[in-house]
Amino acid sequence: MAAAIPSIACLGVIGRNNNPLHITVFPSYDAATNTRAPLRTPLQFSLLLSSTLDVFETRSRRGNTSTPGPGSAGGATATTPIVTGDFGLLHAVDERLAAYGFETNTGVKFVAVVDMRGRLPPGSVSTAAGVAPPTPGLGGSGGGLLGAGAGVRGGVGLRETELRVVFRAMQTAYVRLLQNPFYDPDEHAPLTPPVGNGGAGAGGSGKRITSRKFVEEMRRIGENWAPGVANV
Repeated sequence: MAAAIPSIACLGVIGRNNNPLHITVFPSYDAATNTRAPLRTPLQFSLLLSSTLDVFETRSRRGNTSTPGPGSAGGATATTPIVTGDFGLLHAVDERLAAYGFETNTGVKFVAVVDMRGRLPPGSVSTAAGVAPPTPGLGGSGGGLLGAGAGVRGGVGLRETELRVVFRAMQTAYVRLLQNPFYDPDEHAPLTPPVGNGGAGAGGSGKRITSRKFVEEMRRIGENWAPGVANV
């Protein structure tokens, strides 16, 4: 059987006060049983998202630390803030899961947890229960993702830039959500931030995102991504 390729195991959105806004969990391929099921429970993934907050904070603080500026005389310093928002790899959870992050200029954080062996490669066929044959050119919960020739790479490693298309799509979906006149972002941000950086797993007074369109968009993004995909 062909080696499995990376897939999205979880997508999470965390509010500007470190409060959880949204989480979608995706099934992963299990070679032992030839089936697909999530690697972790939603609660475990929530705790995993919570663990990334310290990394976001540390990277942001480091990025805004004064450093010697180019051509500065007498040891003068210049501030070098993180502007792009792309935090890349936040941390490797284990031999299969790795968390990648992006932060908007308003402090909303997007986290993509990748399963390095989460999906059968395009062209693989499995008729076992829970693993449908691949459908060319169509993302979904089956074993395949895209048709042959879609530019999907196999392999063990994963470049950080591979996730930029995911975060771009998540940000687009979030901007569309903000454009909804019935969505009030202040209702989804607690007045008092959670104590410490356990807010993403511990809850908080802010509301979760319940927009069906946004939820469907997150699921579409996660199901249609694979290494090498240029647009989701």
